[in-house]
Amino acid sequence: MKLLAASLLSLAVSSAIAGTAPTFDPRQLSETVKTLSSDEFEGRAPASAGETRTVEYLTAQMRAAGLKPGGDLGADGKRGWTQAVPLLRAEIVGTPALSVAVNGQAQALAQGEQIAVRAALDGAKAVSIANAPLVFAGYGVKAPERNWDDFKGVDLRGKIAVVLINDPDFETGQGDFGGPAMTYYGRWTYKYEEAARQGALGLLIVHETAPASYGWATVKNSNTNTMFDVVREQPGAVHPRMEGWVQRDFAVDLFRRAGLDFDALKRQAQTRDFQPVALKGVTLSADYAVDSKVITSHNVVGRVEGRKRPNETVLYTGHWDHLGVGLPDAKGDRIYNGAVDNGTGMAALLALGRAFAHAKPQPDRSVVFLAVTAEEKGLLGSEYYASRPLYPLETTVGVINMDALSPQGPAHDFTISGSAKLELLDALVATAKRWDMRYTPDSKPEAGYFFRSDHFPFAKRGVPAISYGSGNDWVEGGVAAGKAAGERYTAERYHQPADQWEASWSFTGMTRELQVLYTLGSELANGKRWPNWDAGSEFRGARDASADQRR
Repeated sequence: MKLLAASLLSLAVSSAIAGTAPTFDPRQLSETVKTLSSDEFEGRAPASAGETRTVEYLTAQMRAAGLKPGGDLGADGKRGWTQAVPLLRAEIVGTPALSVAVNGQAQALAQGEQIAVRAALDGAKAVSIANAPLVFAGYGVKAPERNWDDFKGVDLRGKIAVVLINDPDFETGQGDFGGPAMTYYGRWTYKYEEAARQGALGLLIVHETAPASYGWATVKNSNTNTMFDVVREQPGAVHPRMEGWVQRDFAVDLFRRAGLDFDALKRQAQTRDFQPVALKGVTLSADYAVDSKVITSHNVVGRVEGRKRPNETVLYTGHWDHLGVGLPDAKGDRIYNGAVDNGTGMAALLALGRAFAHAKPQPDRSVVFLAVTAEEKGLLGSEYYASRPLYPLETTVGVINMDALSPQGPAHDFTISGSAKLELLDALVATAKRWDMRYTPDSKPEAGYFFRSDHFPFAKRGVPAISYGSGNDWVEGGVAAGKAAGERYTAERYHQPADQWEASWSFTGMTRELQVLYTLGSELANGKRWPNWDAGSEFRGARDASADQRR
């Protein structure tokens, strides 16, 4: 305890030296997380009673903080507190009938055990598949710029493709996909999209913990509940009829019964010369009804209007949703409370909103606080905002996203999701140094975190955007303690009912991180800089294309 007290005193001194950043109350942060992750909020699923309570709570907190409504314009020309987000909602009715047959011998499959199928997002009201052949299609990648094609023209109509998760060079660490850092080709969202483009009836992704970066429990809990997507004119263009995952051990055995060596085929799939392979004698059948309808969810939006240049915007974001009520865990708990993910992000967003609302003087540029829906369903709330922005993306200075921050004590470092290079990160690094915090690059670029949080829809449209992450070099316990805690969270709590508020959490690390994030945003909001991506970034061109709309 003496060591911790001394460390906290040192941090307090460095924070005082850092300047005029406001102080943040750890008890208030804890109370916000405790409230949002309580059973009363039912896991905060979109289009549920939990959403209604969450939107009401966030709106009341933003109003009490002194923020102004920043959402959709009403009939009276005034903005409300929310942005309506129309979504396709799909849910499997009852228990799906699933089976595979090998040379005519059928084997029933249990939803959530060997397989996890998602409710159809192509608009279908039912899935009825009888004895569809299976084809192994490597990593499911078609990348012309890399001269890579896992499909090689195979006809997938009426067939189920089976593919591997992550990139072809995940295991080797080198190759055409940038080594260990995941590209978008490694994300499950891409693999479903490409399967639809290839005309496949369905796609099954083989789950392996290391390349997925999470265990089967996460796959099961995230894919067997209600599914959502943005409303599309042609949903079948990006979604095959059936989407799902299968356990690795089940896949290995299925390949063996088809006379194939799973590991040998995986090695072949890591090469450009790979050819798709039919699982001879193996078919899949599925039969289930789908309750599919268009619903309206909501982003919650608060705003501080800039004094001098109100049309220029600094944007703080985080997602309010979690998984709602789903399959029970070993203790019978069915509520996925989402305390860390992302109750902590909402606590941070509200705390920053209070600080900016009470800043004297008000900032020169506007500051917007955006709590988005349906992140857990594929970044849908942020995708909707980015495609239909309330405030122009061309004059959005930058996006600072907060997702699953540490509720523990302070760390010597911080990180961001992914390894993108941009001037916004340079500014964050320089700001954090005033608090004696250093930048540690994403320790698991192979997990594809850059594509898994709400800054990504902005980044791909050229807006400088980062997703801030707490460090793991803890003041008390060092890297060993921080890394162990992160690994325990991923294995035991992430996307599981066990992600619940703990009275033991100090939130003292977040109080210091919020000073850093406030200072970064404040200096952007009171300056005239327009951060950009590095010259070699794939997002630089989109940003440069709108340069004439910024001073």
